[in-house]
Amino acid sequence: MTLDSLGVNTTEQRVYEVLLRHPDVTLAQLTELTRMTAERLRSLVNSLADKGMLSRTPGRPTRLVAAPPDIAVEILALRRREEIERARLAGAALGARFRTEGGPVLQVVRGREAIAHRFRQLQQVAKQEVLILDKPPYVVEPDEAQDKLQRDSQARGVRYRTIYDHSTLDQPERLDSLRRLTACGEQARAMTGVPTKLVIADRRLGLVPYELPSDHQAVLLRPSAVLTGLVTLFDQLWDRASPLWPDSSTGAQIGADDQQLLALLAAGLTDQAIARKLGVAQRTVERRVRRVMDSLGARTRFQAGLQAAIRGLLGPP
Repeated sequence: MTLDSLGVNTTEQRVYEVLLRHPDVTLAQLTELTRMTAERLRSLVNSLADKGMLSRTPGRPTRLVAAPPDIAVEILALRRREEIERARLAGAALGARFRTEGGPVLQVVRGREAIAHRFRQLQQVAKQEVLILDKPPYVVEPDEAQDKLQRDSQARGVRYRTIYDHSTLDQPERLDSLRRLTACGEQARAMTGVPTKLVIADRRLGLVPYELPSDHQAVLLRPSAVLTGLVTLFDQLWDRASPLWPDSSTGAQIGADDQQLLALLAAGLTDQAIARKLGVAQRTVERRVRRVMDSLGARTRFQAGLQAAIRGLLGPP
């Protein structure tokens, strides 16, 4: 049993466990059991009593009784939650006073390490959603630590919506990472020409580069017209971007004929050339291309080719 996170140090826990094994002992008996000095034990006993982990019986000599572990730990957890909530309220009050007194709605963050730290913090404080515009170059290369942070956030109910620039998808290992994040609940879309990198937590805190392509300065934004404008920008880009992974819930399937069609398109053939090769009318090719695009959730042929390549659907021409 480890109670360090609840404010019980190793020595206090040791004494508590002795009391569990030896109920109704006196301080003198506890001294013999722990081989500690009476003065040291008095301090530890007082601390455990303050934490609600033991009680003293009336009468002489006073005997020490350990509280049941399930009850003691629950009380400690409740106290810790109360402390955290008080700290949050104090932080909110301080932030409100800071803004009322004319505190800046934006703060310049300097240095790659500091920017990476703020990026992690925004995800940790988010309670509802995180919005991300993702494009290289990166302050910190995406790694398993960032993926784990995102998965942990998603596990506690935070929704992630990310728009990836197509240049992000060049590396196969990056695609594998994105597949795992999507499997854990991330909603991902892609587009060409994502204008900037951006992360927004609960639409009340944002982090955006101060100057591109430099990664050495960023701006931390609090509620303001600037932040509202960036949220609007994200929403508009989200409507324009295509789903990174086609929605399998539609039931659309890519058969062998459509795979061949995609491969011919990827090879650069025109609709007319494809029609001659397949022995069908050009209008038939156009209809099939439109159907495949709809199945892949793509608005353009380029996006259809990208989606097909990501899913490994391109058959041989």
